[in-house]
Amino acid sequence: MALTLEIVTPEARVYSDTIDTVVIPTVDGEIGILPGHIPLLTQVEHGELRVTKGSTVLLLAVGGGFAQISGDKISVLAEHAIAEEKIDEKAAEQAIHRAELAMKEAKDMDPNEFEHLQTMVRFAGTQLAIKRRRR
Repeated sequence: MALTLEIVTPEARVYSDTIDTVVIPTVDGEIGILPGHIPLLTQVEHGELRVTKGSTVLLLAVGGGFAQISGDKISVLAEHAIAEEKIDEKAAEQAIHRAELAMKEAKDMDPNEFEHLQTMVRFAGTQLAIKRRRR
């Protein structure tokens, strides 16, 4: 029995396919989903989402959002998500550098802006970890 996984961000549908298993990073740790999983709604944490289909393992960087498991359908509504093959290592490094510089130079930064910059650093860091893992 297969699972149906859909990963959506505010910008686009990042992934949609039938799969065998998925491991999702959540605020309470990683959770593995197999066919027949109990219904669940959980908060997605910044990290590596692993999709298994046959003998292939696909890695995606995800950041923030929620995952809903209902029957054999998994919906991930993420603030950010990108598949490993689409990660631009240089762009991720530059994003980290720009965000860290902005945080250092800010004297009276709005707390929401500071949190946004921290989020960008975490997501870019996740992208780099995924990209560099398979070297």
